[in-house]
Amino acid sequence: MQQNGERFGRIGAAPQVDAGAMKDLVATVRYAPWPALVLAFERTWETSAFSLKMLGKMVIGEVSWKNLSGPVTIADYAGQSAQLGLGAYVAFLALISISLGVLNLLPIPLLDGGHLLYYLVEIFKGSPVSERAMELGQRLGLTLLLFLMAFAFYNDLNRLLAG
Repeated sequence: MQQNGERFGRIGAAPQVDAGAMKDLVATVRYAPWPALVLAFERTWETSAFSLKMLGKMVIGEVSWKNLSGPVTIADYAGQSAQLGLGAYVAFLALISISLGVLNLLPIPLLDGGHLLYYLVEIFKGSPVSERAMELGQRLGLTLLLFLMAFAFYNDLNRLLAG
């Protein structure tokens, strides 16, 4: 960081690992098609459950909302993972894809999970949700999503400015 033309760092300690050294620590494991498919489903399930667990912990305050990341942090981590090689980059893209899929299935109107919620209400009620209720839900969902996106971007900017 710079302040009054003077450059200074932050207090703390972290290992500085060269990307080349990290490549030496990564091993490629090959699986037969069927075990690979089973492992892919297991890892997808574990990642989905972890995403929901962390979101739940944010809601109840066990995990800070500062962990919420937006496009700037995602782009930074994408670049870091790309430096580690194609495998790390593809794994990172899979993580992002699964996390977005989990978020999309949350019961928030505007998202697919919100539509599933409307269908569920229709099944139990025997008739579709009223236009007024759907419109109100869409507005609330949009407000919530805009808030989450703005907060994630705010966190990104704070990380960027903090160095």
